Amino acid sequence: MNEDDDLGALCAGAGRALAEAERPVLEAHGLTMWQYVVLSALARGSAPSQLVLAQQIHYDKTRLIALLDGLVAEGLVSREPDPADRRARVVRLTPEGVRRHAAVRAEIRRLEDRLLAGLGAAERRGLRVALAQLANSG
Repeated sequence: MNEDDDLGALCAGAGRALAEAERPVLEAHGLTMWQYVVLSALARGSAPSQLVLAQQIHYDKTRLIALLDGLVAEGLVSREPDPADRRARVVRLTPEGVRRHAAVRAEIRRLEDRLLAGLGAAERRGLRVALAQLANSG
């Protein structure tokens, strides 16, 4: 790939490379990428329902239950009935979930720092801003 490639091709290649680089970090902490995505979403605040969480992370709501079951079994998240709607479940990080997420995030940030070592601080910020805008445009 080169800088003349379409953004889709560039982002796909970068995404694959980053996922492969992060996989050993996640495995060392006993997590899959999707489990880390859930923990990251919950680290920004509890999900008012499992459905909202599925929408936030763009994950199939029917498959989310099994993903959450695994995280509950690991003691990383809790699901409690929503006081306003007993049919819904509020999903939150447990203290262990907060700890594990923070540890993985710190290692991933160090990995990103190594991967982006050729970019200055302003370029790194610009890359993050541009990628966030692109990710949230759809």
